[in-house]
Amino acid sequence: MKLLQAKLDKYQEPQKAKAAGIYPYFRAISSEQDPEVTINGRKVLMFGSNCYTGLVNDPRIKEAAIEATRKYGTGCAGSPFLNGTLDIHKELEARIAEYIGKEDVMIYSTGFGVNLGVVSTLTGREDYILWDEQDHASIIEGLRLSFSKKLKYRHRDLDSLEKQLQKCEPDKAKLIVTDSVFSMEGDVADVKGIVELAKKYDATVMVDEAHGIGVFGEGGRGVCHAQGVAADVDLIMGTFSKSFASLGGFIATDKEITNFLRHHSRSYIFTASPTPAATAAALKALELMQEEPERQEHLWEMTNYALEGFRAMGCEIGHTSTPIIPLFVRDNYKTFGITRDLLEDGVFVNPVVSPAVAPQDTLIRFSLMATHTKEQVTEGLEKIQKVFRAYGLIP
Repeated sequence: MKLLQAKLDKYQEPQKAKAAGIYPYFRAISSEQDPEVTINGRKVLMFGSNCYTGLVNDPRIKEAAIEATRKYGTGCAGSPFLNGTLDIHKELEARIAEYIGKEDVMIYSTGFGVNLGVVSTLTGREDYILWDEQDHASIIEGLRLSFSKKLKYRHRDLDSLEKQLQKCEPDKAKLIVTDSVFSMEGDVADVKGIVELAKKYDATVMVDEAHGIGVFGEGGRGVCHAQGVAADVDLIMGTFSKSFASLGGFIATDKEITNFLRHHSRSYIFTASPTPAATAAALKALELMQEEPERQEHLWEMTNYALEGFRAMGCEIGHTSTPIIPLFVRDNYKTFGITRDLLEDGVFVNPVVSPAVAPQDTLIRFSLMATHTKEQVTEGLEKIQKVFRAYGLIP
């Protein structure tokens, strides 16, 4: 065995979980992503999707994707920098810019690629990036590639952020990067407070709205709009893989920033453009999100119903106030076992363990879609209560 393979062979954690019968990943779904999915020929309630709008199986979006494929083919065979820009790409950028309320938008092939390509590119060696310690992994990877000085502040702690801002040289660029809704625990950033600090210290603000768009604000425009500070947030990032029921991502900002990014952001320049089908699907989803506010209203009804239910049964759910509900377990193998037992009982949830969270914060991630019914949520709550009691986590 070669040295590299011998080194990697020492990583045996997945094998241990498989041997114990609790390995929880790569569960193959053989149906559409709806409130119910099919796994191994069985119907299972889906509480593990990020499509908060529930549009992922909407026939109108499917038809838009099919029509785009007929017109443009299955791919672009190149990056947007060269041969990969289609007229529907430009249309989507213009529509998102109007929707978010920014001068310009760039679309990337993935949301991960947006954060990777923007965070790693914007600032230079003498500049600063300040980031929440629980920012998404894509932001962390962008930080790792950046030559700038990185200053981490405590999670959702404005005092900690201000102390870090005070360490920065006043004449150097400062970029504050935060999630709006934190993807594992569902808590929400005080973007308004961050904007106030940014004004005080002449900093630029970038907000990742991957889990905020489709959920918060008028027309699902996100947390920045809901908190009334979208105009003061310099860069707003979003993804098409969640509420937009597609694949890809965008950065919405001013034209000076997009001009620089279009010619320097490597995950944009050196990655093939989003497929015609994905682009058309995102366009149609954007239209439906604005035309059907009842989706967002129902999502919040189900969210508040589930939050009340989990609190009543004694689950520890942290500070969430969103459709992302963490059910803290605080033990890796219990988290895996609960995930297995719930799936056997017809409920799909996601286990979240280290390194996605700290080892002492392992949890079951329960998430809601606008297409869930009250009956489905009730059934999910009842089955989770039964399993959590069996593991001694609730009375």
